[in-house]
Amino acid sequence: MIPRYSRPEMVAIWDPATKFRIWYEIEAHACDAMAALGVIPKENAEAVWKAKDVEFDVARIDEIEAVTKHDVIAFLTHLAEHVGSDEARFVHQGMTSSDVLDTCLNVQLVRAADILLDGVDKVLAALKKRAFEHKDTVRVGRSHGIHAEPTTMGLTFARFYAEMDRNKDRLEKAKWEIATGAISGAVGTFANIDPAVEDHVCEQLGLRPEPISTQVIPRDRHAMFFATLGVIASSIENIAIEIRHMQRTEVLEGAEFFSMGQKGSSAMPHKKNPVLTENLTGLARLVRMTVIPAMENVALWHERDISHSSVERGIGPDATITLDFALNRLAGVVDKMIIYPQNMLDNMNKFPGLVMSQRVLLALTQAGVSREDAYSMVQRNALKVWEERLDFRELLLADDAVVTALGVDGINEKFDMGYHTKHVDTIFRRVFGES
Repeated sequence: MIPRYSRPEMVAIWDPATKFRIWYEIEAHACDAMAALGVIPKENAEAVWKAKDVEFDVARIDEIEAVTKHDVIAFLTHLAEHVGSDEARFVHQGMTSSDVLDTCLNVQLVRAADILLDGVDKVLAALKKRAFEHKDTVRVGRSHGIHAEPTTMGLTFARFYAEMDRNKDRLEKAKWEIATGAISGAVGTFANIDPAVEDHVCEQLGLRPEPISTQVIPRDRHAMFFATLGVIASSIENIAIEIRHMQRTEVLEGAEFFSMGQKGSSAMPHKKNPVLTENLTGLARLVRMTVIPAMENVALWHERDISHSSVERGIGPDATITLDFALNRLAGVVDKMIIYPQNMLDNMNKFPGLVMSQRVLLALTQAGVSREDAYSMVQRNALKVWEERLDFRELLLADDAVVTALGVDGINEKFDMGYHTKHVDTIFRRVFGES
């Protein structure tokens, strides 16, 4: 992923030097376990730890791989250069390359998940703060992009909070599912290596032993992990789209923070564009495009082929780095977002009183009018509001049939805004668990 959309902590997880360090730890811990079983001499296992403070030379490993055409062999050759050829002769005994590659990949994905969970927490904190800040800030709810009924800005933030909280739960489960390791040999039978070695390596690396592997860890685990990242990216886009809509000139109910010195357009100095949320929409697409390849990686030939390998070398870093950046950007956008309460009221009153149409409809049916007649009575007045921008309440008060059914006080009573916000506290308790 390009530096523009990257944060150093996540990038470091995918650095070749980090990968080789994890490979080394896998091999060294495996040697310890084999020595404890009496399979290899204890002094040879101890000798491997001579490289514990070594910074492995990535260029040197690449140089060796150019000849061997095998990355794990290149690494093992370089490791022997530090440990000594004779001392390192038991390294990788009974293991296959995927024991190292797959266990390492899952360590990286677990570490990436921890960073992503921190990003989700930042988004949740920002959404919660803004939800309580605007719990009672009334705005019009929209369906199909059209005015529907009143809601509050706090409820908008609260529903995004609930969605992202579900994503946190999904990511925690995906992290747990991907946290397995395999040191099981060429086809997963442990023919040349004791299962106790796998147990020890996994314990040292914070993983669980894969219950049954072949030459690889089953890729349904990885498919689930990347699918979860895709869902989180979609939720980011869901929030971004709402903010982009709110910032439209003819809406302007909310907007991204516009910093001192920021420029919106090279041609039009007046422009204040929702560039951050537009960017988030694009980044969400990048994360989601890794999901289908991850699912296609599930089906491998027999005990293993390497059709998944080239895919994962790309999507592992790309998906996690991009989503990490997007989560942190979103947290900042929500935290600094500007809200315009008066514009929300002005927008709702562009068609005066129209958002109360359902309440009038229900009142008419409760007063004994058939639903069909009630709908017709309400709609004929509502359409005049659309077409002539008249006041809905005044039209109802001038409609003899409506007045006969509800009375003047009955009509006026139906325009109380508090009717639509009376259960906000109940919804907040459901979402946040607070009084």
